[in-house]
Amino acid sequence: MKYASFTSAAGEPTWGVIVDSLAYDLGPTGANLAPNLRSAVQSGLFGSLTQEQLSGQGVPESQLSFLPAITDPGKIICIGVNYRSHQQETGRAAHQAEQKAPTIFTRFADSQMGHLEPAIMPRSTEEFDYEGEIALVIGKDGFHVSEEDAWDYVAGYAAYNDFSVRDWQLATTQWTPGKNFPSTGGFGPYLVPAKDLGAIDSLTLETRVNGEVRQHASVADLYFTIPQLIAYVTGFTKLSAGDVIVTGTPGGVGRFMTPSGLLSDGDVVEVEVTGLGILRNTVALETV
Repeated sequence: MKYASFTSAAGEPTWGVIVDSLAYDLGPTGANLAPNLRSAVQSGLFGSLTQEQLSGQGVPESQLSFLPAITDPGKIICIGVNYRSHQQETGRAAHQAEQKAPTIFTRFADSQMGHLEPAIMPRSTEEFDYEGEIALVIGKDGFHVSEEDAWDYVAGYAAYNDFSVRDWQLATTQWTPGKNFPSTGGFGPYLVPAKDLGAIDSLTLETRVNGEVRQHASVADLYFTIPQLIAYVTGFTKLSAGDVIVTGTPGGVGRFMTPSGLLSDGDVVEVEVTGLGILRNTVALETV
């Protein structure tokens, strides 16, 4: 069963499940089981519903206006340069043996957008790039979580596109400015329970720009594994149910292509992950 956040017909934020291309509103404008998907994760409702529990008439998925899968995570922890193929294209592969900890940066919740919403290219840059990724959502509060216990803290997974403003990102050693422009964190369309996906290492991530495949990798190519990431992150900060870890992007980003594969106004970027659907966003030049 696929979960999603979206707006109701009245334009109010809500959430629900999608079954056979029909969306069932379980939020405040529908069955009112929880105020939002984050709350559903916190209460244990996420991943526990059955089709028999759904009531009311479903709305065709094609009529939905999607929101970020989790609209209000308390923390979004992003991992940089974490696929071996991306380490190679950035010239960092030679230093893999020396790397003892993952590269960490944060993204703000209000920088995110949903499936089919525009990715806003700031007027202050000519270096707008894509980064197809897999995001995991934490299912219960955790601090100092061991690698052995880490899987128990994962509620579900979603596709993510960490659109990056490269000149702002690389102006200093700290990446935060280039990762937090409005409407640059694509998240969705669905949040799928971890128990429904099976072995994560068998999943494939693919990013396409205007139909051209730019990134294609197995999750098994992650340098720091998901248990290692959870253990490291909870070693320095407490994670709460509904928090998000974005696990890194494979090789094939636009900045390292020859000729350049950076994005322009009107480009359509798709991130497809096995079992998680296709996240699609169209680049739109900032108008303000």
